[in-house]
Amino acid sequence: MQPIPFDNTFARLPDQFYTRLAPTPVTRPGLVRVNRPLAQQLGIDAQWLVSPEGVACIAGNQVPAGAEPLAAVYAGHQFGSYNPQLGDGRALLLGEVIDRQGRRFDIQLKGSGPTPYSRGGDGRSPLGPVLREYIVSEAMHALGVPTTRALAAVTTGERVMRDMALPGAVLARVAASHIRIGSFQFFAARGDQEALQALVAHCLQRHYPEQADSDNPALALLQAVIGAQAKLISRWQLLGFIHGVMNTDNMLICGETVDYGPCAFIDDFNPNKVFSSIDHGGRYAYRNQPAIAHWNLAVLAQSLLPVLAADQDRAVALAQEAVDAFPALFEAAHLQGLAAKLGLAEIGDADKPLVDELFQLMSDGNTDFTLTFRRLYDHANGPARDVGKWFELPDSFIPWLSRWRQRLERDYLAPETREQRMRRANPAVIPRNHRVEEAIRAAEDEADFSPFHTLVDRLADPFELDADDDRLLTPPTPQEVVQRTFCGT
Repeated sequence: MQPIPFDNTFARLPDQFYTRLAPTPVTRPGLVRVNRPLAQQLGIDAQWLVSPEGVACIAGNQVPAGAEPLAAVYAGHQFGSYNPQLGDGRALLLGEVIDRQGRRFDIQLKGSGPTPYSRGGDGRSPLGPVLREYIVSEAMHALGVPTTRALAAVTTGERVMRDMALPGAVLARVAASHIRIGSFQFFAARGDQEALQALVAHCLQRHYPEQADSDNPALALLQAVIGAQAKLISRWQLLGFIHGVMNTDNMLICGETVDYGPCAFIDDFNPNKVFSSIDHGGRYAYRNQPAIAHWNLAVLAQSLLPVLAADQDRAVALAQEAVDAFPALFEAAHLQGLAAKLGLAEIGDADKPLVDELFQLMSDGNTDFTLTFRRLYDHANGPARDVGKWFELPDSFIPWLSRWRQRLERDYLAPETREQRMRRANPAVIPRNHRVEEAIRAAEDEADFSPFHTLVDRLADPFELDADDDRLLTPPTPQEVVQRTFCGT
């Protein structure tokens, strides 16, 4: 049996979409972790993955049968500035597999060595960013957020030079695809309409097949991506997640979260919170994420203008109408999610002042985002339960709580339905930044991966609470706060 049952389609696109090359071998690969449930879903032999041959393939020392490794090219706006050529500078697409439900996924190696798009970099990844992406992407999956996932991680036995010498690693990442807004920007900037049309057809067939026979394929794709991103960003906001680097080359057409470099979940709520070490102007702050997504989607629409309509004015009108739909789509998804978090069947116009006041109280009191909502679950379903052992809302919330309870009494949800909805909308444990960094420090400084494994295992069940969850549940002390995160390139 072929260990990885490849079935590649992106590699069949014309040569201008990528450069074919093999990964660069490493000195002494060692297994960190294999995601066995994901391997099983993808029809991959997990026992082979943990074997010396499997580890060698993940490290880039061998190319598995059926793989067609390539580095994709794309452009992108990075912190608002356009770069006409980016591309996979430290990653290679090994190929694609079809999972047991008939869904197609990429398998990509991240940290696999230099490519023509490395821009002078070494194409490698330190161990820390690999562990961070493994932890947070798998936690996001468990939280129900569309995301790329981690199939496996290996060490390389080599040092990677950044500010200091760090242990190296490679991540095997899985995504519905790695095609980005920047992929369309690259060909639009070159006036390559044939490539744009081929990319539109490929993305529709792969991600939105119900729209593949549309009379206007480019418009159908644009509308589908806008809808997918509206839902995705609403999920981020509902969990207090800050992506940190929402460049157009980091927004996938499939609607999954990608790139877990300078990301974090908010502890004490501040809508202006920024985690990226280089986001000095707060472009990608928590409160700005919906607007930035809207901006990025406008860039996608602009890139598609040449294939939206033969008449330029008609193309612009179609693009504008599609992009203008984003705010309403986002608000609808966000309000639906907030209703679940607050135990309501729905949030109407009359409820919005109550919602706004809650976020203002959270901001004024710097209350913990995750625990605030989980404590509301307690208050709605029995105040002696759940996180009350570790966290209580400040007295400033008392008048608001009274009005909220009155609103709950007028709602038509049955108590058991409310409890189920609130519990699934309000996680108890999240990958708090200080615990992620703690796991990274143990692995990098002491070659101790037990905190990493413990964290990954526990975050697979984020909505349940264990009596021993003190360390994972509670916010950081002042000495533990991680103020900035880095992309790890």
